[in-house]
Amino acid sequence: MIVITGATGNVGRPLVQALAAAGEVVTAVSRRRAEVPAGVRHVEADLSRPETLEPAVEGAEAVFLLTGPEFLAGGNLNDVIKTIRAAGVERTVLLSSQGVGTKRHPSDHEDAVTRSGLAWTILRPGNFNSNALQWAAAVRAQRAVEAPFADVALPAIDPTDIAEAAAVVLTDPAHASNTYTLTGPAPISPRQQAHEIALAINEPVRFVELTRTQARDRMTRHMPAPVADATLDVLGSPSTEEQQVSPDVEKVLGRPARTFAEWAGRNVGAFR
Repeated sequence: MIVITGATGNVGRPLVQALAAAGEVVTAVSRRRAEVPAGVRHVEADLSRPETLEPAVEGAEAVFLLTGPEFLAGGNLNDVIKTIRAAGVERTVLLSSQGVGTKRHPSDHEDAVTRSGLAWTILRPGNFNSNALQWAAAVRAQRAVEAPFADVALPAIDPTDIAEAAAVVLTDPAHASNTYTLTGPAPISPRQQAHEIALAINEPVRFVELTRTQARDRMTRHMPAPVADATLDVLGSPSTEEQQVSPDVEKVLGRPARTFAEWAGRNVGAFR
C-alpha cells in the first residue's frame, strides 16, 4: 500500500489518480473529507497532529509526504517520521522545493527524511504552472493578468509532471537515495504566461505589472510572510541555477516535461 498525504491538491490529486490507474493499493490522506477514485481508501488526518496519521500508515510500504503552508508554520516532520517508522513503513518520498537546493529555504524537512533510516527520495520542484490559477478570476472578469516581475523567466513545471514523477519513484526502489530537481522544459515569464493564456482562451489578455509590495500584500493573505518573501526573492531575482532547465523530469519519466501552453490548454476552463 502507498499512502499519499496532501491528496487533494495540485500534485496529490493527480498522483492518487495515477497510482490507482496503475493498479496500486492507495490510501489518500487529507485534513478534510474528499472524493477519491474508486478503490482508493480515504483517511482524514493532519500532519501537524501525527497521531491522526496512524490509521493511514498502518500496513503501508511507502508514504508520499507533502507539507502545506500550515504545516510549515508549526509542524514537526521528525514527529511525522517517527509515526511512519513505528508503522513499519520502508520508503518515503518527500515533496521538497528547489529553494532548498539553492539555499533559499532551510533543509530541515529534507534532513528529517534523509536521517530517518528509511529509504528515501526527494523531489525538488521549482515554480508551479498552477500558480497561474491565482490569475483566473481577473482573467475571467477583466481579461487581465496581474503579477510582479513581468519579464523574469523561470522554468515553471506542470504539477501533473510532478505527480507522475512521484508515482514512478514511489513504485520503483531503484530511485532510493536520489534527489531530483523538477522543472519545465524552458524558462517562461509572467508576461509570456499571460500570452499563452490568451491563446488558450482565444481572446486578448492584458498584463498589469504589480510592485513587489503589492504582490507581497496579496500573498501573505494565504501564506506565512517568510514564505512569501522567499518566493518573491526567487521570482524577482532568481539565480542562474534557478533559471536553468533540469534534465530530471526526462530522466525519471523518459519524456520531456510538459510546456506551460499544454497546461493552459488543459485548464482553459478556469480562465474563460
